[in-house]
This record gives sequence, structure tokens and C-alpha cells, in this order.
Amino acid sequence: MACFWKQFVYFSSLWKSNVKCYSSVTITLTFSKTFILQMLQCSHSVAASRELFKNIVFQLSRKDFDGFKKLFHRFLQVKGPSVEWIKIQRPPEDSIQPYDKIAARGLPDNVADSLNKLVVVKLNGGLGTSMGCKGPKSLISVRNENTFLDLTVQQIEHLNKTYNTDVPLVLMNSFNTDEDTKKILQKYTHHRVKIHTFNQSRYPRINKESLLPVATNMGMTGQNADVWYPPGHGDIYASFYNSGLLDQLIAQGKEYIFVSNIDNLGATVDLHILHHLVSQPNGKRCEFIMEVTDKTRADVKGGTLIQYEGKLRLLEIAQVPKAHVDEFKSVTKFKIFNTNNLWISLAAIKRLQEQSAMDLEIIVNPKTLDGGQNVIQLETAVGAAIKCFDNALGINVPRSRFLPVKTTSDLLLVMSNLYSLEAGSLTMSHKREFPTTPHVKLGSSFTKVQEYLTRFESIPDMLELDHLTVSGDVTFGKHVSLKGTVIIIANHGDRIDIPAGSMLENKIVSGNLRILDH
Repeated sequence: MACFWKQFVYFSSLWKSNVKCYSSVTITLTFSKTFILQMLQCSHSVAASRELFKNIVFQLSRKDFDGFKKLFHRFLQVKGPSVEWIKIQRPPEDSIQPYDKIAARGLPDNVADSLNKLVVVKLNGGLGTSMGCKGPKSLISVRNENTFLDLTVQQIEHLNKTYNTDVPLVLMNSFNTDEDTKKILQKYTHHRVKIHTFNQSRYPRINKESLLPVATNMGMTGQNADVWYPPGHGDIYASFYNSGLLDQLIAQGKEYIFVSNIDNLGATVDLHILHHLVSQPNGKRCEFIMEVTDKTRADVKGGTLIQYEGKLRLLEIAQVPKAHVDEFKSVTKFKIFNTNNLWISLAAIKRLQEQSAMDLEIIVNPKTLDGGQNVIQLETAVGAAIKCFDNALGINVPRSRFLPVKTTSDLLLVMSNLYSLEAGSLTMSHKREFPTTPHVKLGSSFTKVQEYLTRFESIPDMLELDHLTVSGDVTFGKHVSLKGTVIIIANHGDRIDIPAGSMLENKIVSGNLRILDH
């Protein structure tokens, strides 16, 4: 450990220039992965700047540094793919249970007892930049002026009032979202939900060529504004443990967390899954449940469950050898994908953290900074930990439990009359004849939320819609109805205004407003 600290300080002292002299030896920034690994393994001391050492100690959390050290060290040691394709097997039948089988067992009379053992955790580290918004994505309005966070609080408050329970909400923030989120939390002071927060780690981005941190100091502004990153939601285990909140919740009698992305509006507390967890005999308690659902063509890149070396394991597309990517995307061979709705034992997280047994596959995410510099960031995924837990299980849930809002195309769906809103939960309207969600693809003119909103005087009736594609400068008047397959394309320089009260059914609307049967 001491050697790594010295080496990190040693590397850090090299950031400021391309050449630095130590002990009359000139060292240039041309380190290979192998060379840095050798440096990490050395045991002799290296002279380093005292001031820089103090700077790192006081400005970077020791626990963050320990996490980065372990992740970076493992990255340097990795050789070849993380999985051998020939060893991949289909999961045993009993390792992925159909939801209907779980629900058929019914609910106990003491639902409140089960709920009082639960904590809801939302992953709240992301910004709304991909949708043209500043600040945390959780603060974007998605339905009736309610934000993702509003809906989450309403859901849990409804549970607590209905069953007279105390289910708390925990938000895992990042350094990007923490300050703005905490300001907003004041509005929920009088709601019947206890809200806790903790921050995930802050790691330095790494120069792709030299494998050295690109930061010149520990600051977060100016040239350093984009050189730090939150290392993926797999960081939840260490950050949750390090925050002290994990122990606090265990002391309060909490046993399980339900973890999901805050932008998945289908990820609500399911009482049947919770009952399945808490009703198992102590010796056979399931420590980890991953909700999966049937894959469609829209989900071919989603991670799937496999059996690997006797363990249930999450396989992500980034781990798949190039020669097998098409096979991975096959709906016939890999029929399910991970929704990232997870139920996890708190005691098991504590045990695995204290045993340093949480070995998650590293995702190497390449990025290009604004100045054109190529960097990598090392990340982990929360679902990858499934292999570390005892009696892990997959449950094949209805598609309705996977309703993510990643784009304005998704936003249009959840704002429409396809869904009804009650106590913070969205459910498909009983007026829709088919339970499937329409495929909606809005063009680049709709990417930013504010511009998207200006293009709809009101959200169209979409109860009978199957497919909608919109491209170019298009606006919608009030009370428009869309049915079947509708394609609207405004060519460059043209504009299409769909008149108020229009009903388009199986139509193609072209740049000169011709309406043709589809």
C-alpha cells in the first residue's frame, strides 16, 4: 500500500511536464501498461513532493483513493477477455423464475412486516445533458409537472401511508448531482418518507496513451472541469458501505435494498418479489435478485444472464469478443436482458465488502474531452456483482417494469394517454387494446426537452398507435390523434404543421404535406 501511494505521488508529480528529473535520471511520459504495472509492484521508496502528497491526502478521500487504486491495479493486470466464450452456458431453469410463479404464492397478512425490512435506493448520479437539460436528470419534469424524484417520493409515501410502514428512500448521488439534489430535498420535509443520500466516488480520467491521470490538480473547475468522473453504478457497494449509512440501516432492522435507475418509471416496489425474499428459510435466503425481461429488437445490446463456471453471471456486450457480438444480440439464444432493477441483502453487502470479495468486471469506457484528448474511464456495473452473492436468482418480470426515459421519444410515451398516473406510479391505460408500447422515434429537432415541448401544443392521443417516426421541422396542434403507423418527414428547409384536431392513421406525411396511405 505504501509503495502504491508513493508511486501515485510519483506519477502525479509528472503531470505538470513531459520531462522531470529524479536522482539525475531523466524520465519521460512514455510508460506502457506493463511498465506501470511493474512500478506498482515495486517495494523500494520513491522520492516525491511533500506538498503534493499533502494535497492528495487532504483533497481526495482516502477511501476514494483506495477504490481507484484497486480498480486501476486490476485494470493493469487484466489480460485478454473477461469471459471465455466456450465456457458460457445457459442458466439452469430454476435460476430464472417467471414472475407469475412468484406472484401466484400470494401475499401474507403482514405485508407491513416485510416492507419495514426494505430500503429503496435510486441511482441518482446522472445529469440531464443528453436531453438538453442542466443539473440532475432526476429533476426533469416527466408527467403533470412531476419530476422523476417527485414520482419516486410519491410512490414510497403511498406505501408508507397505506401499510403504516417506514420505508426510507436513499439516493446515490454523484459530485455532479449532489448539491442540486440536496437543495430540492427540502421540499419533501413534510412527506412521510425519510430521505438519505450518499455520494459515489470521484475518480480521475486517464490519458489513453500514457495511462496517467489527466488532472493537473485536485480542483473541479477550469481545465479540470471534465477530468473527474463517477465510476459507474457498480461503485454503490463500496460507497454505500464507506458512507456509514449501510450500518445505520442494518441497525434499524433493514434487510434488503431495492435498487433501480431513477429514470426507470416502471421500477416500483413489488410486494410479491419482496415477500419471496423475506419468506425464504434463513439457510437458503436469496441474497440477490435481478429482474430481467424478454428481449426485443430494441434491447439487443442489453446485458443478459448466463451460467459461467458454476455461477449465475451478468454478461455485458462490452465483454463479448467481436466474433460473437451478433450471436450475443440474437433474440433466439439470449432471450432476456437485465432491467437493472435489483434486490440485494444488506448483510451480504456488508460481508462481501469486509472480505474484499466484490470482484466486478471492469468496463473500459473511452471518451474524448472537449480539447480533443482521448481518455479512458474505468467503471463497474451494479448488476455484475450477482456472481458474488449466495443463492442469486433472476426473475423474468413483465415489460411494464422496464420503462426508462432516456430520450424525448421515451418522454412522449410517458406524457401521453397511454399511461395513467396514480400515487406516483404509471400504468398502461386499460383503454389500449395491446399491452405493448408503441415504437417512437423523434428526430434531432426534438432532442432537447425545451424544444420538444414547444413542438406540441398538446400531447397527441396515442392509444391506438403502433409506430411513430418524426423527422425535421414538425409541430403538432392541439388534440391530434395518431393511430397505426405514422411517419412524418419534413425535408431540409421545409416545415410541417399538423393541424389541430387531425387524425392520422397509417399515413405518411411528406415535406409538402401530402397525406398518403401507408
